[in-house]
Amino acid sequence: MSKLQDVFENHKAFIPFVTAGDPSAQATIDQVVALAKNGADIVELGVPFSDPIADGPVIQAAGLRAFAGGITVDGVFDIVKAIREQTNVPLVFLTYANIPFKYGYDAFCARCEELGVYGLVIPDLPEEEADEILTYTEKHNVDLIPLVSPTSGPRLKKLVRYATGFIYIVSALGVTGQRSSFAQNLDDLIADLRKVTDAPLCVGFGVHTPEQAKNLAKVADGVIVGSAIVQLAQDSDDAPKAVGDYTKAMVEAIAEA
Repeated sequence: MSKLQDVFENHKAFIPFVTAGDPSAQATIDQVVALAKNGADIVELGVPFSDPIADGPVIQAAGLRAFAGGITVDGVFDIVKAIREQTNVPLVFLTYANIPFKYGYDAFCARCEELGVYGLVIPDLPEEEADEILTYTEKHNVDLIPLVSPTSGPRLKKLVRYATGFIYIVSALGVTGQRSSFAQNLDDLIADLRKVTDAPLCVGFGVHTPEQAKNLAKVADGVIVGSAIVQLAQDSDDAPKAVGDYTKAMVEAIAEA
């Protein structure tokens, strides 16, 4: 049984995102602890990468700040280790494919298992290339979380074939960042996915208001928020309090769905 699926038992999940190392390791640790204390069900940790094709300007800038602070892949694992001393909130990585490939799939997934990273979201992993890393995610009890977009259409069955933890539904085409509207066929996409998978369905890309979160939680099993939280932390003199208060408001909105 996937540890991530346990989160969704009779419950709609709020999944915030932070970039590991932005602007420092300690800042990330403090923010994740604040997110967990204020009701985050899963926290998505972004592993900074030099060519983040799915990231909008806010998260790209966060990655640059993390690199300026000296972040490395082992540094990200050190952050996870420190987080685990303070909270057991489920963690997943958002990482580009080259990072676990260069680290070594087996070694990367083994460290995830050792430190309590329950899943991997890999935006640039083609479905036809998933089998190689699946060998190691399955070996080390780490969920490989597929991304599905409004244009996936006939490829849905293939895309969700390995889904165990949850499925990440991209709410609209393009890169990450706050949006005022989502794909018109989002409800249809969710309905189509329900026909081919029992995995929880979580919607991200562009979500930033409690009202949006509430409306999405009426049709999905979870809501993912990235850019809004990263920007809030960047703009605040007290990032842990700012992201904690925001999380509390989002969790309350989702509970009303």
